[in-house]
Amino acid sequence: MQTLHVNGYDMAYLDIGQSADNRPPLVCVHGSLCDFRIWSSVLGPLTRRHRVIAPSLRHFFPEQWDGVGDTYSISQHVDDVIGFVEKLDTKPVDLMGHSRGGHICFRVAQRRPDLLRKLILAEPGGELDATLDPAYKPGPSPLAGMIAASAEAIANGDIDGGLQIFLDALEGPGAWKRLPATPKQLLRDNATTLIGQKRDQRPPFSKADAAAIKTPTLFIGGANTKGTLPKVLKALAANVRGSRTEMIPGTTHPMFEQAPQKYGEIVLSYLAED
Repeated sequence: MQTLHVNGYDMAYLDIGQSADNRPPLVCVHGSLCDFRIWSSVLGPLTRRHRVIAPSLRHFFPEQWDGVGDTYSISQHVDDVIGFVEKLDTKPVDLMGHSRGGHICFRVAQRRPDLLRKLILAEPGGELDATLDPAYKPGPSPLAGMIAASAEAIANGDIDGGLQIFLDALEGPGAWKRLPATPKQLLRDNATTLIGQKRDQRPPFSKADAAAIKTPTLFIGGANTKGTLPKVLKALAANVRGSRTEMIPGTTHPMFEQAPQKYGEIVLSYLAED
């Protein structure tokens, strides 16, 4: 593990492998309740041809955050990823994000396309505004209510209870109980970040946002993912010009953990194209 001082904060990261044929490094941005360890299942496949750099975002493991303060937000994390890439020894980079990390990477591509060669978004998290969703209604989304309930339980000391609310809402009833011990501990290590996420005011995606993405973009989805995530993916993919979509059969939102070999094949094939 290494650290890079970005915007007054020491960002921890993993830097593994070497890129073949002078290709840029692949920077991987994790989602909610995760950290750089979440990419462990695909580090083997991806580092066969690429230098992989996986940072932990502000307030995630290895930091032990108490949930206090206003420095946990989409905007802060976008600023941090931009600052992180700017400080790397080689640019542009290929940028990949999953879930909330996909939202962050999308916003980085909006603001700083000069830093990127290719963009990979694995089921980016977020909401759609009225320009992308005919059924849009103002006000908090159902996801916001679930995060608030999870965060309240965690803030009151019921870590596993709060995580059960979150995971069962995302993956279906019983998902937390079925989860093996190792991924459960990773979620526990980052549980207090949901307290910050409860306060996060992330902007919804718009058609203009999608049209502003000029970086070549690949969307990856789990074919069996339920809820709003597939809806967001399809809406963005339909409006990011020239984008491509790959769905991985038999998987849900954590598709790269459920099918690491297939996920690696898709990513490596896309990055190999000129």
